[in-house]
Amino acid sequence: MAEKTRSEHSESLSPTGPQQVIEYGDYRAVLTVVGAGLRGLSHRGRPLVVKYPSDQMPPGGAGQLLVPWPNRVRDGKYSFDGRDQQLDISEPATHNASHGFVRWLPWRVMAEDAASVRFGLRLYPMHGYPHILELTASYTLGEDGLSVEVAARNVGPTAAPYGIGAHPYLTLGRGPGSLDEAVLELPADTWIPVDERMIPTGREAVEGTEYDFRKARAIGTTPLDTAFTGLHRDRDGRATVRLTSADGGRGVELWVGEEIGWLQVYSADTLAGPYRRAGVAVEPMSCPPNAFATGEDVVRLEPGARVAHHWGIRAL
Repeated sequence: MAEKTRSEHSESLSPTGPQQVIEYGDYRAVLTVVGAGLRGLSHRGRPLVVKYPSDQMPPGGAGQLLVPWPNRVRDGKYSFDGRDQQLDISEPATHNASHGFVRWLPWRVMAEDAASVRFGLRLYPMHGYPHILELTASYTLGEDGLSVEVAARNVGPTAAPYGIGAHPYLTLGRGPGSLDEAVLELPADTWIPVDERMIPTGREAVEGTEYDFRKARAIGTTPLDTAFTGLHRDRDGRATVRLTSADGGRGVELWVGEEIGWLQVYSADTLAGPYRRAGVAVEPMSCPPNAFATGEDVVRLEPGARVAHHWGIRAL
């Protein structure tokens, strides 16, 4: 059955809740109420992100939002304003707290029309995060593809640490293993080495390494699960990542606004079946892995203050 142009599934039928479909011109996107995630995006019927069936949970976190921190916090421990905090360990294999709280929570639809939808969520205090945030996630389709704004307002009485991430998998739509022949252009000068628990151990220049994609080149069999920074930006402050076919016949790009200084790139080597190396996750992040522990690029969100981050995807 073709997907309808508005909410199409009851929550009992889908682990990601009702699905919101928006369209503009040749673009079409499918969003999920659970997690306010991006389940699908296409242009003239060609997928731009790896899509998964509505009766499944997102494979490898596909399309999810990562709030109020992206990536990992070592042992779930950090200190803020002189208070030690302990987050729940959500990644037992590495004993880390991973990817925030909101990707499994039901959001509400606050506003919608044919080409846009805005989700909202009040995030109440959680283990290790004694703060209250009003969150919104807005998805809009237009001539330039999909634009996303993720915003937070601190409605609690104390300052809160805050960061965001997102987890879209860019694809050329050619199935598992097709990433080997794809060409990646990633305008980043620095990559972040990590230990066996995916916690940063320093930073290095990409020059002369397998992580140098500043000039477009084939990904090949290179496994990637790597954070990058030192992004090159255009005059509008945007940094853009491109994934194209070897013949240049098709492609997709992801841009991030100047508020986003980090990208995690994951080649989906550890995913199973049809998702293995079928696309590459290019994850906008406002702060690096383990940022709550180090404080690097973490937003200090004062009571009443609001912050917004922007990114988007378009066809080439």
